[in-house]
Amino acid sequence: MKYKYLLFALFLSACTSCERNNQQNPDNGDDNGDGGKVTSVVNVTSDLCWELTTDKAMYAPGETVRITATGTPTDNTFVRYRCGDQIIQSDPVHSTEWTWAAPSEDGRGYLVEVYRQKDDTTEQIVGTIGVDVSSDWRLYPRYGFVATFDKSKTNEVIASEMAFLNRCHINGVQFQDWHWKHHYPAPVKNGQLLSEFTDIANRMNSTAVIKEYIRVQHAYGMKSIFYNLCFGALDDAEQDGVKMKEWGLYNDPNHGYQDRHGLPSSWKSDIYLLDPGNEEWLNYLADRNEEVYQHFDFDGYQIDQLGWRGGDRYTYSGQTVNFNNAYAKFVNAMHDRHPNKDLIMNSVGSFGSQAILGTGHPVLAYNECWDYEKNFSDLRNIVKANDVYSGGKAKTVFAAYMNYSMDNCEFNTPGVLLTDAVMFALGGGHLELGDHMLCREYFPYTGVRMSEGLRTQIIRYYDFHTAYENWLRGGGKEEQLNVTVGEGKNVGLVAWPPKMGKLITFSRKQDDAYVLHLLNFLNADSESWRDMNGTMPAPRVVTKLPLEVQIADKVSHVYVASPDYHAGALVELPFVQQNGVVKFTLPQLKYWDMIVIK
Repeated sequence: MKYKYLLFALFLSACTSCERNNQQNPDNGDDNGDGGKVTSVVNVTSDLCWELTTDKAMYAPGETVRITATGTPTDNTFVRYRCGDQIIQSDPVHSTEWTWAAPSEDGRGYLVEVYRQKDDTTEQIVGTIGVDVSSDWRLYPRYGFVATFDKSKTNEVIASEMAFLNRCHINGVQFQDWHWKHHYPAPVKNGQLLSEFTDIANRMNSTAVIKEYIRVQHAYGMKSIFYNLCFGALDDAEQDGVKMKEWGLYNDPNHGYQDRHGLPSSWKSDIYLLDPGNEEWLNYLADRNEEVYQHFDFDGYQIDQLGWRGGDRYTYSGQTVNFNNAYAKFVNAMHDRHPNKDLIMNSVGSFGSQAILGTGHPVLAYNECWDYEKNFSDLRNIVKANDVYSGGKAKTVFAAYMNYSMDNCEFNTPGVLLTDAVMFALGGGHLELGDHMLCREYFPYTGVRMSEGLRTQIIRYYDFHTAYENWLRGGGKEEQLNVTVGEGKNVGLVAWPPKMGKLITFSRKQDDAYVLHLLNFLNADSESWRDMNGTMPAPRVVTKLPLEVQIADKVSHVYVASPDYHAGALVELPFVQQNGVVKFTLPQLKYWDMIVIK
């Protein structure tokens, strides 16, 4: 991670108190352009007083899903299970615990909706939760982290932290700074696993805590991934069998100065860099990883690098290092030694992305973004490039640190939610949730905190991200629809990329549907996702927005869903289609609405 350590050396509340978004759909009955009337649609309101939880972050096809709820069932309380716009099953609710047999189809997201049938035309949503039914987490990765492993992490603390990650459906967890030494990650001394040991910052880590995190994560169906650099060694590496000089990475062809990552004197050591393509180093580190897997039940290896080093680097013999080739060689070597373990490698500022993903081994595309990729438009470029480099197989996860210049305060909710909205709409994920919310490249840093209000909204966003994973991350082809605002509303609307003071559209064609995202930049003070100082203002909410969309295909249904309203429940909208134009009224837009036109 670029600048890692150097700059920063020095349960669950799933809803606010009965949220009420009692907004109804516009009247139906418009002409659909085919001489008939639009089918009646149900008015949807919400009174979100039920909290729902599931026993796992992800389920295998056919597995039993266990759902727990808070709330009081009544005669008119029901639960239904949706995959997109298809209702899979619907049942009355008689208790606060029940099970559901996940369908057999692999790689599908579902929204569980608990609702009250108010009358023949009105439903009131009281709670929702997303469910991911996938045999492999790489299909729809939701990546989190843990970064502190001392004895303050009691079993009760670990249980609480991981319950929150489970509620957000996090299915992979990176262990940052868990290790003993970069060149010797497992704390094994004289053949014995140490019960306690210091990390690079001389923090005391507990082996029992690390193992308990892994145990709890596995119980939730999460993958546990250990972190380490691909080319780091501490100053005592020679005594551990590292040929520091021969394997070193140098700033000059005469091996006069070994490249290093300088750290404060109070820390264990600077990090000296080695040639990531050196065969002997690859064999050595693979042996050390073998010890990691022998002593800890990790599922894979999160490989780190430091990005572009500012100029050429050389081997001990004076050869210029081709980092693209070296990184590909490193990934291949780690895969060959442990083919059943998952690999992820950081592409700092996209450095080495093509070579890393071109190996075909990383289970996801991991991009740590810095100021040279600070704009929302850069995020789309990264997703598109990763799709090409991986042949469409690796989903993108952004390591993107919000409110970076802030300290001793709470995250700015509008900045976080707008960034998540854009990342999720583009088909990406965001590494941000862990034993705290992430704000720095030094993962243990906790100077910026998540408010209870943001925690509630984050749950909504991750339910949405999970339930609609097929529309959000299921492929398709970008196809920018021509969208305009109808008469009577003076609101600026433009197609991607984002512009301040505008509503932004971004769309894909997927099978029999257009998935159209509407992102609210009306009040935005920047076109950067970073919101460095937490100045991004709350959005100006738009209600009853008339939209006109040019579509030649005959339209059968128009839906809208948003993590900002009705806890993500899908709402069908009345529409009219005439002369290749579909007209409908969007009830409201806060940060992000997803419109699905079938």
